[in-house]
Amino acid sequence: MPFSLRTADAADIEPVLEFWKTAAEDTDRDDAGAAVAALLARDPGALLLAVDGDEIVGSLIAGWDGWRCHLYRYAVHPDRRRQGIGRALLDAAEQRFAALGGQRADAMVLDDNELAAPAWTAAGYRPQPQWSRWVKPLTAR
Repeated sequence: MPFSLRTADAADIEPVLEFWKTAAEDTDRDDAGAAVAALLARDPGALLLAVDGDEIVGSLIAGWDGWRCHLYRYAVHPDRRRQGIGRALLDAAEQRFAALGGQRADAMVLDDNELAAPAWTAAGYRPQPQWSRWVKPLTAR
């Protein structure tokens, strides 16, 4: 089945949230439309989508903060895996980063996401064991 790549826009926010419920396994996040809208406002080219007609079949956020290249929300619809969608999304993200001057990309991958490790490894990514991710929820003050 064919697909094409494009960046997301405001009309994609709700469909992307629904897509992530199906395709972004092993997550416990409560994604919010406002957060996706803020991403699109700050970095309109960051959210890459693979689409087949009107259906989202893959996503990857290729975030660039002016210094670092971050990859996350890498997901392909379960029925469309192993069709080159993930590879195409990663290629597009890496091309975006190179055009912006990025030197190295990092991927945020849940440790227990057994489906993700082989995909990232096949694309040439490796875990960096000396790092741990530290997080703190932010609340309105």
